[in-house]
Formats: sequence, structure tokens, C-alpha cells
Amino acid sequence: MHAIAVQDPAKHSPDEQIQRQVFGHPRRLGNADWLDGAFSAGDLMMHLSRWWGPEGFTTTTRAFDFRVGGEWVFVMHGPDGTDYQEWIRWTEIAPPERIALLHGEFRGDPNAFESVITFAPDGVATRIEMRTVFPTKELRDEVVEKYHAIEGGQQTLSKLAAYVTELVRKGVEN
Repeated sequence: MHAIAVQDPAKHSPDEQIQRQVFGHPRRLGNADWLDGAFSAGDLMMHLSRWWGPEGFTTTTRAFDFRVGGEWVFVMHGPDGTDYQEWIRWTEIAPPERIALLHGEFRGDPNAFESVITFAPDGVATRIEMRTVFPTKELRDEVVEKYHAIEGGQQTLSKLAAYVTELVRKGVEN
């Protein structure tokens, strides 16, 4: 598994945050995509709870509807005991290539930000890019400083990579 953390201001706008990770499994394994396991609608809540969020965080789902326009309402529980109310609306679902979402603390949150997660073949590996655009540069800077969003995003992608490795080991390719 090879992780690449990218936060190069020269390569994106000031209101953006970009993280990339490359890990050693092709997107397509035999007749199935590992994304079918990581993002299958039937068990998605269970899968997301295994890798979503930074190290030490857990999630409790209140509502979940994985379709364009559907919402995921959940609480992220921090390792220090702090609860973070979260809300996501899925804006695009195009497995195995791309998932886009609007993420805030609640429906109608004026500070909600847009994220696009892409999954691209990279030789015998898969390259994941998570591009997040905030309403303003100031909000991006606040989230980076106050919530350590860069480190949290890197940890989330690392957890996804580890989870995919686990799925592959368990035979998702069959």
C-alpha cells in the first residue's frame, strides 16, 4: 500500500483541499470491483462504519439513503468523547469511478462543502483522489486548523485502503 498526501497550494484553488492515495489493488479484481464491496448499497452503512473518518473516530447512523439526492445523517464520535453531528447528501454516484457529495453539520448548513471522490486504475493499483471545495478560503482554513481536516482526510483514505485490503483478503474478488 502506497499513500500519497497532496496539499500543494500551487495546484489547486485556495478554497480546495485535495488528498490522494494509491494502494496496491486494481479497481477490478476478476469479475468484480472491490468497490462493489466498499460501496454496495445493501451493506454500505456497515462498510462505511469500518473506514469513514479519522483514526479513533466511530460513527452512529441516524438515517441512510444511498442514492442521488439521498442523505446520510450520522454522528461521528471523537476519541476524546466529542460528538460531531454530520449530514451528507449524495449528489453523484457512478461506481466504480466516482462519488460526489455535499457534507455539512445539518441539512441546509451554509458552510457545507462539496467533495468528489474518484477511483482510477493506476497500473495494477488504484488511485483515489478526494477533492473538497469549501464555500470560502476562510472556511477551508478554519476547518484545516480547528478540525485538522488534512490529517483527517489522509487518515480516512488510509482506513479505506486498509479496509479494501481486508475485503480482498476475504475474497471479494470471487
